[in-house]
Amino acid sequence: MTNTTHTDEHPAKLEATEARQGRWGRPVFWVLIASTLLAAVVLFGSWAMRANDLAVADGKETPSAPPAVSQEVPAPAQPVEPTATPQ
Repeated sequence: MTNTTHTDEHPAKLEATEARQGRWGRPVFWVLIASTLLAAVVLFGSWAMRANDLAVADGKETPSAPPAVSQEVPAPAQPVEPTATPQ
């Protein structure tokens, strides 16, 4: 950007892109840093509050399943032979 003085009679000419760009100064940087740190604190805090629930979902603290019980299954029925029908 060039520093030019302008008056009402001779306004400064800027390209559209240059006119739309804002300054990237220290306040913007500190807002970016503060918001990133705040997001990290909230994320860590929510994780810490739900750590026990997440451990259960992990499967390490789940009770073991009861042992399998064998069940007796009846033997299949014997096929019946067809009988001759009188004609």
